[in-house]
Amino acid sequence: MVLTAIAVLGLVVALAALTAVRRLSRKLEALTQSYWELRYDYTRLRSQVARLDPAEADEQEPAAQSPAPPSVSFVPLSSIRRKGQ
Repeated sequence: MVLTAIAVLGLVVALAALTAVRRLSRKLEALTQSYWELRYDYTRLRSQVARLDPAEADEQEPAAQSPAPPSVSFVPLSSIRRKGQ
C-alpha cells in the first residue's frame, strides 16, 4: 500500500514537472523569436536611417570604422648592417 502511494506520488510529481518544463520551453521559444524579430527590425531601421542621412549615421557609429594602422613599420633585413663591418 505504501509503495503504491509513493509510486503514484512520484508519477504525479513527474507529470507536474513535465508540464512545467513544456510551458517554460514554449515561453523560451517565444522569447527567442521576439529577440530575433527585434534584432531584424533594429538592423532594418538602422539601414533606413543610414540611407536617409549618411553623415548622422557615421557620427553615431565611430567604432564601425576600420582600425588604425599599426605604428610599427616594416624594416627589411638587408637594411640592417652588422656592427663589425
